[in-house]
Amino acid sequence: MSKHFPVPDLPEDLPEPAQAQEYHTSELELQRRSFRRKQTGKSIFISLLSTAVLAGALVLVLARSSGWQAVKKTFFSSHYFMQALPSVAKGLLLNIELLFFAAIGVAVLSTLIALARTLHSPVMFPLRFVAAAYTDLFRGIPLLLVLLLIGFGVPGLGLFGWINPLILGWAALVINYSAYVAEVIRAGILSVHPSQRAAARSLGLTYGQTMRLVILPQAIRKVIPPLMNDFVALQKDVGMVSVLGVLDAVRAAQIQVAMSFNFTPYVVAACLFIAMSWPVIRVTDWYSNRRRRREESSGVV
Repeated sequence: MSKHFPVPDLPEDLPEPAQAQEYHTSELELQRRSFRRKQTGKSIFISLLSTAVLAGALVLVLARSSGWQAVKKTFFSSHYFMQALPSVAKGLLLNIELLFFAAIGVAVLSTLIALARTLHSPVMFPLRFVAAAYTDLFRGIPLLLVLLLIGFGVPGLGLFGWINPLILGWAALVINYSAYVAEVIRAGILSVHPSQRAAARSLGLTYGQTMRLVILPQAIRKVIPPLMNDFVALQKDVGMVSVLGVLDAVRAAQIQVAMSFNFTPYVVAACLFIAMSWPVIRVTDWYSNRRRRREESSGVV
């Protein structure tokens, strides 16, 4: 049988637990916060004032120019803006589709080229030489010339029959941009400390496993800001496929200009491209500033 132990009676006049002391901000800290708020408000006021002065000066210069009325009618007509918007916006969807597949192609091809350029084995010298020659060649040729050479040269061979100009434009974008992005990725690979590679190989990882699991994740993380800048540039340059006759936003704007003899459709295309690239630009700036603050505060990047 279980034994029951007597529980002693507690006194009824136990003292109540002491109340936790409230935290009081020091007078010095309050003064610092007040000073920071005043400085922030002062900075915002000066920024708004300087922006208003600059905008006013720009408006004054444009309004006093002799050709402003003609330029306003030719480039900023609200009637032609609304008339061109549907067709140009429809063409922009094609640009977005091309951008999606071009970004995938550039990511794959540039990574392979960067890996080939980092091979140190003598047996791999031909592959390393071809990768270096590729980057030197296509970084020296303007994108417009690459588009023209591929867009009109490849069909002229007659090897594949008729080829969709959109595919030719995609190939030109991937070939040209991969040369630039490959160098960015290679710089990221070389920035990883050699001890990381040595530690991975000492654990028994193969070369492929070391690159895939250890080196590349660190390298890509280091070069995210320049990669995002290249992506912003690619967003703009997808409009250059219009030289091959692709009915994208730029080509749709050109058709509207030819029909109306007014250049406002070009402004419509420019506004749509800005709207497409602005979110990525803001994310790039936010990430770059965040990375800089963490480095300045000795945080882990």
